[in-house]
Amino acid sequence: MAPAAGFAGAKVNLYLHVGALGADGYHPIDSLMLFADVGDRLTATPAPAFSLTVSGPFAGATPVSPANLVWRAARTLHEAPGLAIHLDKILPVAAGIGGGSADAAAALRLVNQALKLGFNSQRLQDIGVGLGADVPACVGSVPVVARGRGEQLSPAPRLPEIHAVLVNPGVAVPTGPIFAAFDAGPLPGTLDPRLPAAFDTVQDLATWLTTKTRNDLQAAALSLAPAAGEAIDILGASSLSLLARMSGSGATAFALCAKAPDAQALAAAVRTARPNWWVACCRLGGPWG
Repeated sequence: MAPAAGFAGAKVNLYLHVGALGADGYHPIDSLMLFADVGDRLTATPAPAFSLTVSGPFAGATPVSPANLVWRAARTLHEAPGLAIHLDKILPVAAGIGGGSADAAAALRLVNQALKLGFNSQRLQDIGVGLGADVPACVGSVPVVARGRGEQLSPAPRLPEIHAVLVNPGVAVPTGPIFAAFDAGPLPGTLDPRLPAAFDTVQDLATWLTTKTRNDLQAAALSLAPAAGEAIDILGASSLSLLARMSGSGATAFALCAKAPDAQALAAAVRTARPNWWVACCRLGGPWG
C-alpha cells in the first residue's frame, strides 16, 4: 500500500447559537460551519502495529496517546489498524476551530481508505458522533448547517467566494469551562435564524450575519480569555474587515473580507502588530486538500 494522505481543514462557525443544557447533558446548537483551506495534514503508511507521531508548530501541545482524537478515531474504526499515522499539527489546540475534530474526521477517512473498509460518508459521520460534536460535520468538510448535538447536518445556502483571516492570540480555551460560564448566564434568544437560499456576495453574507446571528459562547469565552476579545477588536477595527467574530468556543477570531488582497493585507497588519500570534489568511468553503 502506498502512503495515504489526508487534510484536516480548520472549522469556522460563522454563527453559533446555543440552547439550554438538556436532560441528556448536551446543549442543542444551530451553526453555519465552513472549512478553511488551512489545516493539519495526516499521512498513513503500512506498519506491523498502530503508531502515531506528531510534528509541526503545535506538536508540543498535542498528546501522543489515546487522549489524541486521531488515535481514538483510528482505533474506533479498526481495533488494531496496521498503520503508522503521522500528524503535522498546523492548527492551534483548544482554539475553537475544530483542530482535534478535523483531525479525528481526517483519521476516519484515512483509515477507511487505507484499509479499504468500505464505509460511506454517512457511516463515518455516525461513528464520529461518539468522538465529538464537530466531528460529523468535519467528515465531509463541506459548508453545512449543524443542529441538534451537531450531528443533524443540512446543506448550507449557496455561498460566494469567501476570503478570511483567522487569528489566535496563543490562548488555549478548553470547552468545558466555557459551557459552564455560559450556563451561569442568561439564556440568549432563539436558536434558528431563517437562512436565505443563497448569498450573492460576501458583503450580503456579512450583513446578514451581523444583523441576524451571534456566537452565544463569545461572551463566556471573553470572560475567561480576554486576549480573544483583543483579537476580535483588532480585526473589527480594520476597514478591511466586513465582520469580526469568534469561532466556536474560542479563542480564535475570524474576519471576513471582500477579496483576497484585503485578507492578505489584514493578515499582514495583524502579524506586524502581534508577531507572536497565530495568523492565517485563508479561503472558507470546502472541501479542500
